[in-house]
Amino acid sequence: MTDLLAQRDSWSTANCSIARALEVVGNRTTLLLLREASFGTRRFDDFARRVGVSEPVAAARLKQLVSDGLLDRRPYREPGQRTRDEYVLTAKGSDLIPVLVALRQWGDAYAADGAGPAVRVT
Repeated sequence: MTDLLAQRDSWSTANCSIARALEVVGNRTTLLLLREASFGTRRFDDFARRVGVSEPVAAARLKQLVSDGLLDRRPYREPGQRTRDEYVLTAKGSDLIPVLVALRQWGDAYAADGAGPAVRVT
């Protein structure tokens, strides 16, 4: 074990995958937007409302998620309305679902209040 610790001190952390992943998704709002997308939320107003952030914050984070390739922006139009965009998970974004599930499970076990978790998965 001491050999491993000695070796670890010589490893470079400049290309750490955990640090790079956190640069993309290491923000509370970003993770909550991804949670909502994984639950099927698609419309901007719904994201902002369900995550509890202002429209400018939601817009900036959604734009970044699209830029990072985690969400696709697709136009839709309801009858009599102007064209708007909806947001859907890409394959890259869907690959984060196990991470979100693990965070939820950890939160259920260690961070839920007395009422228990808000979402129960069966």
